[in-house]
Amino acid sequence: MAVMDHGALPETRCTAPATLWLWPGHAVYRGPSLRLDAHSGSVHCLAVGLDAPFIVHGEGLRISTRSALIPPRMTHRLVAEGELMLFCYLDPSSARARTCGDRMTTHTGGIGITHRDEHNLMALAAHPAFDPVAAVGIACGIRELPIDPRIAAATATIRAHPAHSNSADELAAQAHLSTSRFLHLFAVHAGTSFRRYRIWARMLSVGSAIAKGMDFTRASSDAGFSSPSHFSDTFHAMCGLAPSTLLGSGTRVVILDESTERTSTGRNHAEVGMSAR
Repeated sequence: MAVMDHGALPETRCTAPATLWLWPGHAVYRGPSLRLDAHSGSVHCLAVGLDAPFIVHGEGLRISTRSALIPPRMTHRLVAEGELMLFCYLDPSSARARTCGDRMTTHTGGIGITHRDEHNLMALAAHPAFDPVAAVGIACGIRELPIDPRIAAATATIRAHPAHSNSADELAAQAHLSTSRFLHLFAVHAGTSFRRYRIWARMLSVGSAIAKGMDFTRASSDAGFSSPSHFSDTFHAMCGLAPSTLLGSGTRVVILDESTERTSTGRNHAEVGMSAR
């Protein structure tokens, strides 16, 4: 068991509705903790307790902290002591996102503990005009780690065509690599497995489609899931709750445009209220 010294941290008071922001390769959620079940994500997730610490249970660990970076493929459960949480899901193909781990002050059992700028993240989250792109900027800093252009091209293809087979053999051939070498480089530069990244891309596709008014059946099919139940089961395994629970909570979804990686100001976005269908 590890218990971190939280110090005198600010209490966050946020009356804005629960919101999930989506843009190419990224997702940010601010709102109630949602009492997540044990799950294993496809990408890195930075969790921040906005009004109180939370406890991370995972692989023999029990850690009390105010912020934690959970790596992909680690089965874990978060138990919030407060009401409000911030979750930043960081696309591993983003050059900046891969630096978030360096901004955690300690690491225990593969989990990053206590972000250097958790005060600033909490202050930003309390602002009425919360900017999710700025939150990712604080989470990751300005330093960028290079990504192999062949892997960058592969991740772009997967995001652009999530329903396609996008097999490792096909993408390896396009990159002029053997499949084994491609999979190795993908894990090194993307920070998660090839299979997990495909699931992540399909999840983002479904979220964007539903937010624009498409029904579950069509959205999940268009993203490459065999059925709505396949999508629901996969979502629960990856996020720790059923999509119907998220939608039924009244969470808004905001779709940000393609320019969000380049600037966090002056962008256009489409905001669509979501409800369970």
